[in-house]
Amino acid sequence: MAVIDLEGLTKDYGDVRAADDLTLTVDRGEIFGYLGPNGAGKTTTIRMLLGFISPTAGSAQVLGADIRDRKALLEARRQVGYLSDDPGFDEEATGTEILDLHAAVKGGERRDELLELFDPPLDRQVREYSRGNVQKLGIVTTFMHDPDLVILDEPTSGLDPLMKQRFSEFLRAERDRGVTTFFSSHILSEVRRLCDRVGIIRNGRLVTVDPIETLLTRSGKVVRIHASESIPVEVLNLEGVHGLETSTSDSSGGNGSENGDTGDGDSPAVAGEQTAHFSECAFTFTGDINALLERLAPYDLLDLSIEEAPLEDVFMRFYGGEDDV
Repeated sequence: MAVIDLEGLTKDYGDVRAADDLTLTVDRGEIFGYLGPNGAGKTTTIRMLLGFISPTAGSAQVLGADIRDRKALLEARRQVGYLSDDPGFDEEATGTEILDLHAAVKGGERRDELLELFDPPLDRQVREYSRGNVQKLGIVTTFMHDPDLVILDEPTSGLDPLMKQRFSEFLRAERDRGVTTFFSSHILSEVRRLCDRVGIIRNGRLVTVDPIETLLTRSGKVVRIHASESIPVEVLNLEGVHGLETSTSDSSGGNGSENGDTGDGDSPAVAGEQTAHFSECAFTFTGDINALLERLAPYDLLDLSIEEAPLEDVFMRFYGGEDDV
């Protein structure tokens, strides 16, 4: 059953199209990541789903309610929890007063349970809160009425690593209870921990909807190599090497730098004209890590690092440059 259903959803602001013909569904009990660079249209989509702004064209349903039907959407929102990227609490109010207000409006049967988990300082005024404490208070207000659907905009902003881990475990437990989560983020590691599927939006357009495993395969790893000896560049002639940058030594002993890119990942990483050896290099790798390590095994390496590629690289490499969207 679709908890969120978008069909051609569009929002124009004069010459700017903030959301362009968006079509997707989010199923019950799913954690759906809505990803994109800042300004891509994530928050505009969320504001339309919640009825804060009206679409220019297209339609959407939230928990079966048409977002253009104010009465139906208002009723559906009783079962929706929402955490914005800037909760905007009254800074003169204490945490307790904020929670009392939310409980009076929508209920608070899970309040004590959530306070035990996230523990914001309730006796202090919000103006004295750190960014992390504001976020913890926001998480409690979002879930305290036991919603069927939660919509989260950059939910872990300001949280320390321990609290991020706690929130991730909590969100997965909520999924197991049947709660549906739709959240926007630009942090790939966060998406990796949490999501079942992801949609990527860029310049207002939905460019892909994929299972998380597909996104991770496409994103690849950033590899950096520092060797104590010169390594033939042909060692990196592997499918999946992108954006190769090397610090090289040629056959005559000179030093220099050289760049290469396979583009679609199907061509050899290094053309025949390139410098023959390198001692340091960096590239993004979407191929088999074991195959790469096997190629490097005969050489004496001072350092080898393999890290997750930034999400921005995924946008640029697999979903087109600025001129394409």
